Amino acid sequence: MSDVVAARIGVIADTSLQRHVLQQALTANGYTVVLNSDPARLEEADLAAVDADLWLVDLAQTEDSPLVNALLERDACPVLFGEGHAPERHSEHYPRWERRMFGKLKRLVGDPSKVVGPRLEVLKADAERSTRLELPGAYSNPGSVDGEPAREVWLLAASLGGPEAVKAFLDALPLGLPVGFVYAQHIEASFESALSQAVGRHSQWSVNPARANDSIRCGEVVVAPISQEMGFDKDGSMLLHGRGWPEPYSPSIDQMMLNLAQQFGNRCGVIAFSGMGSDGNAAAAYVLRQGAKVWTQRADSCVCSSMPDSLREGGYSSVSGDPRELAQALVNHFLQRASTPVAALQTE
Repeated sequence: MSDVVAARIGVIADTSLQRHVLQQALTANGYTVVLNSDPARLEEADLAAVDADLWLVDLAQTEDSPLVNALLERDACPVLFGEGHAPERHSEHYPRWERRMFGKLKRLVGDPSKVVGPRLEVLKADAERSTRLELPGAYSNPGSVDGEPAREVWLLAASLGGPEAVKAFLDALPLGLPVGFVYAQHIEASFESALSQAVGRHSQWSVNPARANDSIRCGEVVVAPISQEMGFDKDGSMLLHGRGWPEPYSPSIDQMMLNLAQQFGNRCGVIAFSGMGSDGNAAAAYVLRQGAKVWTQRADSCVCSSMPDSLREGGYSSVSGDPRELAQALVNHFLQRASTPVAALQTE
């Protein structure tokens, strides 16, 4: 398995708040910060001692700066200037700022999420499987709903560490629940088929590619395509739009959440598993307004907790747990559904 090394970023900013937000954002998105300093504390010799793949410079005044001139003259690596004042992490403006900056970084120095694909080989070779949870008595006839169009559809959203977490969730989840899933995973397109094989290996759930003009069915997990945006028609059938996802993520979890909630409303939910960055944070408020749920993987069970942390810190997540606990929470959700009068469900 080839190793993917995180790009090394040097940060020069003249306010402590900007340096703090940039440090948090860069590390949460998988980059290594090799220097983060006030220009007033730096000499040209300090720059020469740092081995960076890119310099991120945010100064109130860059004109006639000896430090900036030294960077431009001595270093062959890119220098990215003035991405603007970083909004607070939970500001409504933060997701747009983050998308813009990390779209540029990925084009200039690469995408840290490329490590996800090579890790699949380890996952495919893993013989371990968890004990499956018991199907509630209300759904005691396994297979009775499987294959029917799913009235309720949940999104499984993930980035770094996601395949391991989603596999553990599906391994634990019993078949026979009246639900289908969309699985949106940040990964290179070349690993799309391997993702289905690795995640579905020990599960009862069928993990399938998206199918244009067909419904998501109970008992299946549809992998959101990497190369084109997936949406839904008025009848709930899948639409493949032919256009790419909004940058910088493929697939875009934010966009997938919006598309799902617009069609299914309170008959959908989102579970954010291990991952980098804050993809999904911008759409979470809209999802909740539609009456849907947002759940998150607990930080101590994540390979990288930035994505679920962002949703928790924003106040969007109502349930957190490790993958097995999240599977149990979903079983309990449908057990409660089964005991709720039909009329009450119809008015939700």
